[in-house]
Amino acid sequence: MSYFQHPSAIVDEGARIGEGSRVWHFVHVCAGAHIGKGVSLGQNVYVGNKVVIGDRCKVQNNVSVYDNVTLEEGVFCGPSMVFTNVYNPRSLIERKDEYRDTLVRRGATLGANCTIICGVTIGEYAFVAAGAVVNRDVPDFALVAGVPARHAGWMSAYGERLDLPLSGSGECVCTHTGDIYRLSGGKLEREMAQR
Repeated sequence: MSYFQHPSAIVDEGARIGEGSRVWHFVHVCAGAHIGKGVSLGQNVYVGNKVVIGDRCKVQNNVSVYDNVTLEEGVFCGPSMVFTNVYNPRSLIERKDEYRDTLVRRGATLGANCTIICGVTIGEYAFVAAGAVVNRDVPDFALVAGVPARHAGWMSAYGERLDLPLSGSGECVCTHTGDIYRLSGGKLEREMAQR
């Protein structure tokens, strides 16, 4: 086995888990799950059958990653945050054929206790504040907060707030990396510094 599995964890036969990943106490990984390299699944995490988790993701304690959720590389899921996969659930009505896809793009952060309503895309390096409820797509590098989540600012790939307006145009340099961020037409783009 090329990954660590705590004795209390259950990994169903058929699940694929990448090298160097860590599966901690009371985790359950279903048979169809695809988990990348260097992933950390904290205590009491559940990973469904139709789930893809990219390399170097961190899924903190008490998170359930349900079917039809895809996490690209380097996604952070804060403690007790919530994914859904049915938009209008009822106990008495079977809706497994109505699951909506949720995509969390590379490097995004989902804060503790936030809720991601199914069918949305969270952009690259976006930052969802703790306790927010996301019910629509989040642009790349956007900071969203509140219930429902609203655009509150911009974040660098490093994870620091950028001094830019919500809309219009502007330019900012990340003091940690030297990357240049340019805002135009409500879209933020990054020019990486030479390293």
